Amino acid sequence: MLVLDFEKPIYEIEEKINNLKKMANEQGIDVLDEIDALEKKKNEIIKNEFENLSIDKIIKIARHPNRPYTLDYVKYIVEDFTEVHGDRSFRDDKAIVTGFGYIDSQKVAVIGHQKGKNTKDNLYRNFGMANPEGYRKTQRVMKLAEKFNIPIVTFVDTPGAYPGIGAEERGQSEAIARNLYTMFETAVPIIVVVTGEGGSGGALAIASGDKIGMLEFSIYGVISPEGCSSILWRDTEHSIEAAKAMRVTAKNLLELGVIDEIIKEPLGGAHRDYLQASENIKEFINKGLSELKALNKRKLIERRWKKWREMTTKFL
Repeated sequence: MLVLDFEKPIYEIEEKINNLKKMANEQGIDVLDEIDALEKKKNEIIKNEFENLSIDKIIKIARHPNRPYTLDYVKYIVEDFTEVHGDRSFRDDKAIVTGFGYIDSQKVAVIGHQKGKNTKDNLYRNFGMANPEGYRKTQRVMKLAEKFNIPIVTFVDTPGAYPGIGAEERGQSEAIARNLYTMFETAVPIIVVVTGEGGSGGALAIASGDKIGMLEFSIYGVISPEGCSSILWRDTEHSIEAAKAMRVTAKNLLELGVIDEIIKEPLGGAHRDYLQASENIKEFINKGLSELKALNKRKLIERRWKKWREMTTKFL
């Protein structure tokens, strides 16, 4: 398990706690007071560390390999999930997961980027970077959802769309543009959750919804900080400076009106408590669906167009 530098004191205390518990079980020693003291110390360190995280630390947490991805959230939030594969044109893109299931009693279509937990899995998932067929798969699912009046929930977590030659030959930019058009014209509620990193058009292609929530320690921007640094400074050494200028954190984007809500993460980040992170996301989704389901189809689409027009004109 990867531990970030600033997380090491937390895990060292947890290791001591586990050793004490093991000793208590094996030798019958009463160490409850010592364990309570260590738990308080651990929570105090986490609180102090995570209350005012610097942007470089937020980026590291957003990209943490132990962070939950789409299929993790599906496991905790969505019941009876049935995955839909392929774009009926080229192949099934493993970087994007799509399908149908239930959140409580509400049937939903689920679309989300999927990264891997290790090198082998990341190669299989292409590090969460979709090809055109991935976006065309999402178009297929969105149209099915509209046909049967099923709300759409998307989970965004990608460095960006895959920039390979094959992707460009198969129409990457057209697939993304078609996705944007499809999302703006789809007459069902669309809830978007940015769970890790939202990079460029690869993220926006499944993020143009009615309600946009963002996990507390996630990032979202028009380009990755490293990509911005490479363009402006010809190297990646200025990526933190670029991130600050682009204002990629959840707090920044809420102030700018790009997102509607910051979804609270468990103490220490989503990677420390999948269940609590999932519950917080589920609450945001249910609240958004309750509000949006009251709108008729015409009003829903008008409201979506208005939301994004106002957002766009604000920055022109």
